[in-house]
Amino acid sequence: MEAILGKAAQEGRVKDAILIAGPTASGKSALALEIAEHVDGVIVNTDSMQGYSILNVLTARPGADDLARVPHFLYGHVPPSTAYSTGAWLRDVSELIEKNALAGRRPVFVGGTGLYFRALAEGISAMPDIPPHIRERWRHELIERGAPRLHRELMLRDSAMAMQLRPSDGQRIARALEVLDASGRSILSWQGQRGEPLIDRTSAHFFVIEPDREALRTRIDRRFDAMIEQGALEEVGQILALGLDPALPAMKAIGVRELQAVLDGEMDAGAAMERAKIATRQYAKRQSTWFRNQLGAEWQRLLPNETMLKMVRAAIEKKIE
Repeated sequence: MEAILGKAAQEGRVKDAILIAGPTASGKSALALEIAEHVDGVIVNTDSMQGYSILNVLTARPGADDLARVPHFLYGHVPPSTAYSTGAWLRDVSELIEKNALAGRRPVFVGGTGLYFRALAEGISAMPDIPPHIRERWRHELIERGAPRLHRELMLRDSAMAMQLRPSDGQRIARALEVLDASGRSILSWQGQRGEPLIDRTSAHFFVIEPDREALRTRIDRRFDAMIEQGALEEVGQILALGLDPALPAMKAIGVRELQAVLDGEMDAGAAMERAKIATRQYAKRQSTWFRNQLGAEWQRLLPNETMLKMVRAAIEKKIE
């Protein structure tokens, strides 16, 4: 990964990028589509869940009509059996650059995954290649022993990293252990070696949507109702039929567990939908908190109202001038 990122940073750094972040259901995808049409651009997915295949409806991926309006990249290209990561996403963006997929069109990066935006704008640490047998070992250990026990082991071997992780955060604990085994170094030491950003920050525009909480709650509830009508339950049936490890990120998409309970006859649809809506609202709150505390002063804050599109267009055109 280091070689790919280095070449992209030196030869293919993206100029005039537009970054649009926001919590789920905030209207960021619709805004990105309007802006991409306005600037003759392309849209690059910057949301971890929308990269997975099968979950078209449940992750609110752009529909066929939207895809026909402007080119979209990195949507639904990852099998749900894969534990997709920030590094893998950045590698995919680098490959788009290398293949000139973004050449001549202004890229609009849109999504709700803060770490993707940070990696894009600030660079990401190079990580060692993990031999398959080491990765499989720690994934197996996570299933057999559980996250709290692995966290205790990590505390003995790399206490500095363990203290940064919740004992329940199994995926990140296993990742820290596999990096330690593969390289003999703490993942913290790797993270300290930050790479180059893929975008040119001086020509980029940064926007983050900050919706009113009650308005966002209404949007979330309405959207999940629409997801059910559009086939979300059937999608969950499809992904469950694959027999995947429940610890995989795709299996943790909001709505999968709740709708699985409906398919298993453990919960009625109304109760499951309410639980999924609550989980979505909680997730949106965490996203908003992250954006508020982690995104710097260069990010222009937007309220999702009738003037939002005009504000973004005006800001972009002013910078072009």
